[in-house]
Amino acid sequence: MRRGEIRSEGRCRRVAFTFLVSVAALFAASCTGNTTSSIAPPTLTISPANGSQGVLPGAPVVVAARNGKLRDVTVSTAAGNVRGYLSANGTWHPAEPLATGTSYTVTATATGPDKRKVTTSTTFQTFSPQRTFGATITALGTDPNISSQIAAGQYGVGIPITIGFSRPITNKAAVERAIQITTSKPVVGAWYWQDDKTVVFRPRQYWPQYTTVTVDGNFDGVEAAPGVYGNQNVHLSLSIGPSLIVVASTRTHYMDVYYKNRLFGRWAISTGRPGDDTPDGTYLTTFKNNPQLMTGPGYSLEVPWSVDVTYSGDFIHDAYWSVGEQGFTNVSHGCVNTSPAHAETYYKMAEPGDPVTITGSPVPGTFGNGWTEWFMSWSQWLSGSAVGEAVSAGPSGSTFVSPASLAAATGSAPLSQPNPGNSRRNASSA
Repeated sequence: MRRGEIRSEGRCRRVAFTFLVSVAALFAASCTGNTTSSIAPPTLTISPANGSQGVLPGAPVVVAARNGKLRDVTVSTAAGNVRGYLSANGTWHPAEPLATGTSYTVTATATGPDKRKVTTSTTFQTFSPQRTFGATITALGTDPNISSQIAAGQYGVGIPITIGFSRPITNKAAVERAIQITTSKPVVGAWYWQDDKTVVFRPRQYWPQYTTVTVDGNFDGVEAAPGVYGNQNVHLSLSIGPSLIVVASTRTHYMDVYYKNRLFGRWAISTGRPGDDTPDGTYLTTFKNNPQLMTGPGYSLEVPWSVDVTYSGDFIHDAYWSVGEQGFTNVSHGCVNTSPAHAETYYKMAEPGDPVTITGSPVPGTFGNGWTEWFMSWSQWLSGSAVGEAVSAGPSGSTFVSPASLAAATGSAPLSQPNPGNSRRNASSA
């Protein structure tokens, strides 16, 4: 059966910046004799100058040592030191962009040839922008009619991560580079700009089961569009549960259920009757209800053990009234009907983001009718990145890497990924 149509909202986005402390270390030669009194002490200059106001977050901070060697540079706020590091060539790199409207203190230390130490500190204030953008981050999509019904403890292996922005983003590459992903297991993925206010992350293949994921959008100080700066950071942590994958054939009238990367069961089903055909595609489960009120022409019914798959109201659910047709013919209004026992089993295992692939239908799937990020192949998804690079994530964080440098993916359909073109694989579907 089919619920009333649920429509999805648009999605949103973000930006980054580069902040460098460039250091020139200059050594002075002795002017006279060998006495230590003739050796000039080291001096330090720091830019921006002490007391500077309205400094742009991306402006370089330059520290130069004269008559000595630079030994240490720290940048701090009232909250403590800003994370960063001093490289071998004397450049200090922050872990994330500087915030707007914040007072920073730069402290530098140098030593002279005679080992004398000199420390200098300066303070500057970053500017407070008149135009700012905000951001939200979620694993529940952008439709409040859907997300309001989800109470997830864990997520399925297909779950995408969505970041929405309050203003259109034009400097998309800077936003992407401001996002850091940390995962307990190695993961390769990419960001895809759905529109000017929404960017979505998806792995190249399904998430490894039992992976913990942390996403940090370090947008404070990032110029996302001319004169528009981020003024806050966002954070999301989530856990991927056991792998649960369904492949349902509208032709054979059976669905294969894979749990924890093994075939769990082959269950008789009945999908959409002619005219109400269940469309092809790899969807993701969203919410579930027991029971779910389903209405349509001539019916209004509380349906047990119902797991939603599309925004238009296609569910995998208990259909005690069609058990005799299951495994033989298609009689539903578009949902995947299965027996009460099988529906209950699936319902109790399902979490948001579990992949469900429908094959064999005369009707292709529609991108956007549900969580349809897996309709796209990896190359299609990668083409939506403003940076044009893949994201390689792991326990120490993430970096952007050239797609050409990636090792070949090792997994295959259906356990690691869907088949490419799954939403329109009508001729070859079983």
